[in-house]
Amino acid sequence: MKKIFVLASIAAAAGGAGAGIGVASAQSPLMDMIAQRVVQKYQSSTCEQLWENKGKHGPEEQKFIAFLRSDPATRQAFINQIAGPVVNKMFECGMLP
Repeated sequence: MKKIFVLASIAAAAGGAGAGIGVASAQSPLMDMIAQRVVQKYQSSTCEQLWENKGKHGPEEQKFIAFLRSDPATRQAFINQIAGPVVNKMFECGMLP
């Protein structure tokens, strides 16, 4: 999981703070890979593991989250890729109403 966020940090650094849509399009293969790994992590984790790790974020994850908060275009592209599988798993685990 840490590799995902290290790669995301690289994407964030490569894009710069004001890159906007350019990061989403220029880093598409990297963001696709990160999104696939996030989906894979959710699909391979048990509900218990997800509950245990809920809200816990390491330094790399925090950097990636901060990057997504600062770049709406990249955030939208990333969320569009992970939303279906992640939300379905969360629903199955009782993490959503």
